[in-house]
Amino acid sequence: MTETPAEPKSATPGSTGTGTTGTGTTAVADFGIDTAQRGVRQAIGDYFARLSGGQLGALPALGGLVVLFTVFTVLSPQFLTLGNIANLLTQGAGITVIGMGLVYVLLLGEIDLSAGTASGVTAAVWALHLKVDGNLLGGMGSWVFYLTLVAMALSAGMAVLTKLYVAAIPPVLALLIMLIGLPANPWLEMLLALCIGTAIGCLTGFLVAKVGIPSFVVTLALFLAWQGVVLLYIGEGGTLAVNDEVLFNVANGNLSPLGSWVLFLLAAGGYAAVVLSRHFGRLKRGLVVQPTVLVGAKVGVIVVLAAVATYALNLNRSPNEAVVIQGMPYVVPIVLGLLVLGSFVLDRTRYGRHVYAVGGNAEAARRAGIDVTKVRMSVFVICSTVAAIGAIILSSKVGSVDPQAGGGNTLLFAVGAAVIGGTSLFGGKGRVRDAIVGGAVIATIENGLRLLGEPAAVVSIVTGLVLLLAASVDALSRRRSAAAGVR
Repeated sequence: MTETPAEPKSATPGSTGTGTTGTGTTAVADFGIDTAQRGVRQAIGDYFARLSGGQLGALPALGGLVVLFTVFTVLSPQFLTLGNIANLLTQGAGITVIGMGLVYVLLLGEIDLSAGTASGVTAAVWALHLKVDGNLLGGMGSWVFYLTLVAMALSAGMAVLTKLYVAAIPPVLALLIMLIGLPANPWLEMLLALCIGTAIGCLTGFLVAKVGIPSFVVTLALFLAWQGVVLLYIGEGGTLAVNDEVLFNVANGNLSPLGSWVLFLLAAGGYAAVVLSRHFGRLKRGLVVQPTVLVGAKVGVIVVLAAVATYALNLNRSPNEAVVIQGMPYVVPIVLGLLVLGSFVLDRTRYGRHVYAVGGNAEAARRAGIDVTKVRMSVFVICSTVAAIGAIILSSKVGSVDPQAGGGNTLLFAVGAAVIGGTSLFGGKGRVRDAIVGGAVIATIENGLRLLGEPAAVVSIVTGLVLLLAASVDALSRRRSAAAGVR
């Protein structure tokens, strides 16, 4: 809601117009709107005014998630069991992570249709490297191996040409790992996957940002091309098993109960410390803030919910009395880590402000001195790199990599996760957390319908309708915002 600033008060000599002295507060007096303190009633009124103005954020997705949980809990007695809730966390983690990377691309009003199959390429490379114990020349064959090396070198060169120097390092690392033939190691395989993902992002981003081909065309072409590359690496009808305990446990293992509580203290305590320190810091400087009681209530609710979830997941959820399954799944700290890092980059760095600026108005950003080409390329690099993490989780979940890796509904569900969560398809609006909320909605739909015995056709239809509804809400909210004069 836009307020009309109060008229600046004329200050007498030695006075600031606010009852304090000193030149430092004179500027504060001239911008009284920035230091106005709001009560609880006014803050709630402002929130509802923003909603009526079309600024819905993730509220529709959160409301839908509550409805879905309620419906499936009533219809299926197995839905709200500890085992199924833990399965929900791991089931939707891979898609959610890929969706988190796609948020960056969507913020610019672009699209990456190849994110799913690109993740399949990264999975195929590290799984093959694991199988042949580092001898990718023997595993791929001569011409495929050397073409892959050339692709790594070209990707690094494209990053240098766009002055995105940091992105040139991972493709060079991948090239060295392949040339040296380092023996298989689970941590090396994950590093290789990330490097391959970055290389793919450099190629995609260069074609879109530097060459100027529309992202829809580029990524549609690469969507098809990467499927062929996966077939070259794995072979028709082939399957690469994940025969490593560390890699298998990425999506199937759990923290110990002690480790789960340590994670709770770090995550919940860190969240509370950041939010409260920021709040009281602004309050001390006399800046506008939400009422302290509302901020404290928000922090308290999140900390209590996290504590309840940690306690519940530390209970034994194994249906077999001879086996104990307890603790927070490993995918939870992975997703939380990406959430914290992604949110920090977008909300607290100059680069994040540049992303929103380019997504809001590329021409205005260019005139303001922002390197639009570099920003556009960088979001594709981030998207493909994060997609590689999603590929590790998805491959770990099923315990293998096959020629269909990253295909099927992987991309559609990942885009759906970001859009359903509240990220706009038109650019300029969205948060990394949107993909987590949207991913939870998609995972809940699939899990709940499966428990009810519904076929895959029904799952696809319902998920598609939910995505259509989310896109409609996005379009209507933007129209409402434009009518209300809100950018």
